[in-house]
Amino acid sequence: MFKLSTDTFTSIVLFWIIFALILFPILLKITVPYGRHTRYNWGPMISNKVAWIMMEWPALFIFAFFVIASKPRGNIVIWIFFALWLLHYINRVFIFPNRIKTKGKKMPVIIMIFGVFFNFMNAFIIGYWFGFLSPTYSVSWLYDPRFLIGVLLFFAGMIINQRSDNQLLSLRSNKTNGYSIPYGGMFKYVSCPNFFGEIIEWGGFALMTWCVPSLSFLIWTMVNLIPRALDHHRWYSNTFSEYPADRKALFPYIL
Repeated sequence: MFKLSTDTFTSIVLFWIIFALILFPILLKITVPYGRHTRYNWGPMISNKVAWIMMEWPALFIFAFFVIASKPRGNIVIWIFFALWLLHYINRVFIFPNRIKTKGKKMPVIIMIFGVFFNFMNAFIIGYWFGFLSPTYSVSWLYDPRFLIGVLLFFAGMIINQRSDNQLLSLRSNKTNGYSIPYGGMFKYVSCPNFFGEIIEWGGFALMTWCVPSLSFLIWTMVNLIPRALDHHRWYSNTFSEYPADRKALFPYIL
């Protein structure tokens, strides 16, 4: 197993955060071509389902590899973080791709490659931190307000994310190329409550773990999902003349 010094690792994380902040205004100006925004002028295409699995697997297996490899120094708090991360990504790798109704839909290979890199880097940073560099969390951390509030936010975000995904999946067999206007739940307030839930979820994870690598992942989650939500919101508004004008894109009453 290769070893990184704390200084080298810190430099990698800071570079990754700066890269996210540089990329954010660029993503606000372009629409990434997959899903409802798919375009066929971005090079070779691949099955949407296969691409999804390929993109998500590093987040599960790379993270698990580094934490499990450090088992001798692990403690109960880190194993809780480990379990929560796996709870999310087992769904994203093994369950969700088999539920999405994307038969015949494709994604540019270059987008899949970017997704693999994105998840590899985040999983490496967080997995290596908890595996080899993080301070030992005492059992008393389980009673710290940051942990308790973070856990509540994590599960609240997960529930919002999965319920919203379920609502979207139930609409895929309807009209307009598989898309309809979603109603009910958090869709009353925003166009993309699934994204809102995921941001809340990883905000909770960053709070409960209280470390820069988890903050880095939250930043990247927002950099990825905020432009995507704005694109979805514009698409809904342009596609459906009756789309509710009072809905926001991502954050209720704000954006």
